[in-house]
Amino acid sequence: MQTIVESFIRTANAFDVDGALGVFASDAVIDDVSVGDAFVGQDGVRGYLERFFVGYNTRSKLLSLEALDDRNVTVRLDFTGEFGHEIGVFKIVVNAGGLIERIDADLE
Repeated sequence: MQTIVESFIRTANAFDVDGALGVFASDAVIDDVSVGDAFVGQDGVRGYLERFFVGYNTRSKLLSLEALDDRNVTVRLDFTGEFGHEIGVFKIVVNAGGLIERIDADLE
């Protein structure tokens, strides 16, 4: 799980949207309560990354990672960008193939 999370952070911080999409399942969902929307499938995840990571020049730093089991992890991230500074929580679920199938995201 840590490898998947670190890969996501590394590619998102590099604004490598295609690289970041490589850790997501084709039917992945990002449900972000803080923006009031869910982003579904590769097109939805791409839109989320382009809008909230690339668009706001967001940099993420891993603060903590708590594995709940082999497929579920809760991650706290420090976000900085053109919006200022926020702490976020991602509840990540990976599928049997090791790809992210769902992120429930919110800000603290």
